[in-house]
Amino acid sequence: MDKPQTEFSVSQKIVYPSQGVGTVTDIFTKEFKGQETCYYKIYIPVSDMYVMVPVEKATGLGIRSIVSAEAAQKAIDLLGEEFETPTSDWKLRYQQNMDLLRSGTVEDIAKIVRCLYHRSKIKELPIMERKLYESAKKLLEDEISEAMGKDPKEVEAMLHSKLEPLGMKELKKTTTNFDDDEDDEDFTDDVPDEKGDGDDDDDEGDEGDDE
Repeated sequence: MDKPQTEFSVSQKIVYPSQGVGTVTDIFTKEFKGQETCYYKIYIPVSDMYVMVPVEKATGLGIRSIVSAEAAQKAIDLLGEEFETPTSDWKLRYQQNMDLLRSGTVEDIAKIVRCLYHRSKIKELPIMERKLYESAKKLLEDEISEAMGKDPKEVEAMLHSKLEPLGMKELKKTTTNFDDDEDDEDFTDDVPDEKGDGDDDDDEGDEGDDE
């Protein structure tokens, strides 16, 4: 079977929204359920693992190229823009942000970071949201670092400089009592893992290869 035309090439940096920034290390075919299927093999540094993704499912999983430097700067600027105060229902807020993560655009990832950073200024985030915030922030930093050719620590400082002024403004004006929020510990079993549900099926169960 000849390799089909693919959107990505070997050695290309990509974004896999539920996993992180990665590099395509191989494009190959193998038999699966009696049919020849073409796969991307992708190395994800943040988790130090390889994932195999069917080429035909890559778009549906949100896998995409690294954005341009201009798009990266727009995402940075978005962090400092005013936005509607998120709901105090953490479960609803979590699901809304997970939907943004699955969409995978750099702007949506920036919106997750902005929402949860500012929410943390009002009240400490539940465990699940704290993990989601850390994952989204790392993903945003890594992509912007690749897009702009900057050190990740420099990018982290750039993001903080945009987040902090609006976060402090939000903190000062907040007078609402949020003591009626749901307790995170009561609902951790009701919420899907922050890496995204269903990825294992889509990846044909071939994550975590060693080379």
